[in-house]
Amino acid sequence: MKFYWYPKCSTCQRAKKYLDNIGADYEAIHIVEEHPSAETLKRYFEQSDYDIKRFFNTSGMKYRELKLKDKLPEMTEAEKLALLGTDGMLVKRPLVVGDDFVLLGFKEAAWDAVFKK
Repeated sequence: MKFYWYPKCSTCQRAKKYLDNIGADYEAIHIVEEHPSAETLKRYFEQSDYDIKRFFNTSGMKYRELKLKDKLPEMTEAEKLALLGTDGMLVKRPLVVGDDFVLLGFKEAAWDAVFKK
């Protein structure tokens, strides 16, 4: 399982603590230093049930800086994935990817539904 996170993010820290507490086996990946490529994000998007917009960190400074709220509706899926692949700070975090699931953000109930089956 891959766990993309930003260590300074308090939500990511809570998510990591959750994974540690349940004894999950995961590879922690600093999302800024090793951000997923557009091709990798495309695979994650296709594996998930999420709308492509959910992959964006809409509360991030970079998102606001680039005025993506206004630009995203006009962009194609391929353009959105290409943009996401350029900067880890644009990607919603934490991002957790297993063989049969993708989780965006940290909502304990959603994570329980995946990990405590």
